[in-house]
Amino acid sequence: MQGFGHEPEFDGEQWAKRNVILVTINYRLGMLGFLAHPLLTEESPNHTSGNYGILDQIAALKWIKNNIEQFGGDPGNVTIFGQSAGAGSVMNLVSSPLTTMLIHKAIIQSGGGLRGNGSPNTLKDAEQTGKEIIDLAGLSTLQEIRSYPADSLLKLLSKYGEIKKRWIMLHPNVDGYVNHDSFISFVKAGRLPDIPFMIGQTENDNGNMAASIADFCILLEEQGHKSAYSYKFIRPLPGDTAGAFHSSELWYVFGTLNRCWRPFIEADYALSKKIVEYWTNFVTYGDPNGKTYTVWKPYTKDSKYIQILDIEKQDAESRD
Repeated sequence: MQGFGHEPEFDGEQWAKRNVILVTINYRLGMLGFLAHPLLTEESPNHTSGNYGILDQIAALKWIKNNIEQFGGDPGNVTIFGQSAGAGSVMNLVSSPLTTMLIHKAIIQSGGGLRGNGSPNTLKDAEQTGKEIIDLAGLSTLQEIRSYPADSLLKLLSKYGEIKKRWIMLHPNVDGYVNHDSFISFVKAGRLPDIPFMIGQTENDNGNMAASIADFCILLEEQGHKSAYSYKFIRPLPGDTAGAFHSSELWYVFGTLNRCWRPFIEADYALSKKIVEYWTNFVTYGDPNGKTYTVWKPYTKDSKYIQILDIEKQDAESRD
């Protein structure tokens, strides 16, 4: 619904120092990225609408495959990762038939696992919502919709939310083209690509995702899939009482603490350095330990290992 690929915390300098190329992208959001409508579906040669934001991401992956070698990258070793809605994007992308051979590793940050946010709504439901939104402006043809001012179009979503008396968020749908099934059903059916996964959450995240993440890791193990690595970021960020809130780990993941107003201490910079190493090791080797560490074990039925990320107990583990 909001955000952009050049937010202050997103920077590739520390990753580049670890010989990893970081690519951040922009894609269509909100009404322009995820509005489905029967008229748009009827017009589409793929009989779909509403997944434009995900199609933008797939276009970026195709661009990377075709061009990253010119920047010193390896088109055969591409990792995608995202946080929150970005985690939902990861789930949609790894379960899409349009990304075959484009993704080789994936990291899901604060998106849950088998009870996460991986496109549970159908195209029909998305079309109905989209039609109700567009009907508020009395628009009945594609020409009228496309001629409607963009700022007025965006305001329709807020108006729709006021009528429904709840916050409305448009998101991807299962359309039979971008996705044939929800991420959860896709995983349960054993159709997930056999690539390395890393998955985790923060201590004070938007809901407790522990069980959802554990179910995901164990199911992959039972299916003979490559083991998944799990983490929990528990460092309460200094400067207020929000704790280790949803998205609080991002400054550490990109090594951009110096861009934040918070009074970080030396231990925060040490934690960030280790997290950058873990993430870039995973990108390079499919294992957050890389050739440096041996502490982070996969989450399995027998070990249930969760890597705790904190300034004082960086290598501590938690067991169920």
